[in-house]
Amino acid sequence: MDYYEINSIAQAHQAMGLPSPKHPLVTVVLTKDFDAQFDFNGVKVINNLYQVTLKQPGCGNLLYGKNSYDYEEGTLVFTAPGQVTVSDGEMPESEDDPKGWILAFHPDLIRKSPLSAKIDGYSFFNYDVNEALHLSEEELDTIEGLLDKIVKEYSQNLDKHSQNLIISNIELLLDYCTRFYDRQFYTRTNLNTDIVSKFERLLKAYYQTDQVHDSGMPNVQYLAKKLNFSANYLSDLLKKETGKTAQEHIHLFVIEKAKNILLSSNHSISEIGYALGFEYPQHFSNLFKSKTGFSPSEFRNLN
Repeated sequence: MDYYEINSIAQAHQAMGLPSPKHPLVTVVLTKDFDAQFDFNGVKVINNLYQVTLKQPGCGNLLYGKNSYDYEEGTLVFTAPGQVTVSDGEMPESEDDPKGWILAFHPDLIRKSPLSAKIDGYSFFNYDVNEALHLSEEELDTIEGLLDKIVKEYSQNLDKHSQNLIISNIELLLDYCTRFYDRQFYTRTNLNTDIVSKFERLLKAYYQTDQVHDSGMPNVQYLAKKLNFSANYLSDLLKKETGKTAQEHIHLFVIEKAKNILLSSNHSISEIGYALGFEYPQHFSNLFKSKTGFSPSEFRNLN
């Protein structure tokens, strides 16, 4: 078996060697209770559930660049449906991660709720593992208090309020995670400032080579990979530090270059668009006007 696909809470419980779940669409399980029924070593796991996983310090230690974590009570890793992970060993043993846990829920749980429209806004579901959330003791207590409420709701006799209360507590948990990520960005201001500088240097270097002619305008995914981040994390980091997303930075950089070329050369608008990496000149003109209020020709004539 070179891959294993998880499509339901029941199937997840089976893979982890756990009893049948108490609720078909949501579960909270403890790492110490795992008794894996498969050897996951080297297996690609396609998980079609939303999952929040707590890893305790010392269990599969993670690195954040070359810096030590500043919060050591636990690390939260988030995955969205359809993401693929590859295990480098067997499922965690209880002595390695005695306090770890997993919150998993099926997309159907929230499909008809307001959270369904909001879920894509939690960009940390698409962060890489090295961009995980590191919690203080107080933050961990807050998260686990909400987990207790979720478990209590699905463990008792379900009534007409149960579904809404479970979803509301999941949403509140994710909102707290958003707050804690903001704290994490803030407490690493020096590191983040360095990343902003590297991003800007990388963008300048891209346009100093022939790469723009071969590959077109750089995208967020390319620049994020060069910096060893996911596109979502890089964009969120830049937004917190500068007020602008990675895509906005790229567009503003290109517009400034366009202004310089427009005022210092006689190149046609099409030639300038191609030189900046646009496949179609109209795309360049549309972006320029959306950012400056003028078409490239109008800007040239006014100045």
